[in-house]
Amino acid sequence: MHLAHGGEIQGVSLLQPVIHTDARGAFYESWSLATLRALGLHDSIFSQENCSTSQRGTLRGLHYQSGEHAQSKLIWLTSGRIYDVVVDLRRSSPTYGRWQGRYLDATRLERLFLPAGLAHGFLALENNTTVCYACTAPYNPQADRSLRWNDPSLAIDWPIEIGLEPIVSPKDAAAATFADCEKYD
Repeated sequence: MHLAHGGEIQGVSLLQPVIHTDARGAFYESWSLATLRALGLHDSIFSQENCSTSQRGTLRGLHYQSGEHAQSKLIWLTSGRIYDVVVDLRRSSPTYGRWQGRYLDATRLERLFLPAGLAHGFLALENNTTVCYACTAPYNPQADRSLRWNDPSLAIDWPIEIGLEPIVSPKDAAAATFADCEKYD
């Protein structure tokens, strides 16, 4: 596995596995702690893995956990395609308050590493899209937070088809704006 390129948001890294193919098919290392640490991703000891399956047009996020429960995440798809978005909530970061979007596709086998302190969400672009993510801290319901996906102050350019409203949960529809959400120091 190697670093394909860095992201616009400080600490976001796109990882591309080395794929070995032969007549039987393919083999690749999904992720390796040694590789992540060699790339400088030192807080990448995962304690929990989650997966969600979404229908086309489902928008999940922007989610994060507050305070000491903040999670770094390693994200990948097992099926489908998404538009993945992160927002930097770290006041000490040079990219504080910025968002970054990127298309991810299960066929490319990429892994996206997100450091703690980012709000994360995605729009499913195909039916039965499955997104998995390993987290460095377990889910804590008291620390669960959401940032409004359509906050005008962020002006995230989601690739939503004209005339269609994304499918969002009541929690995400009522999420805090960037001005009002909890931040990290």
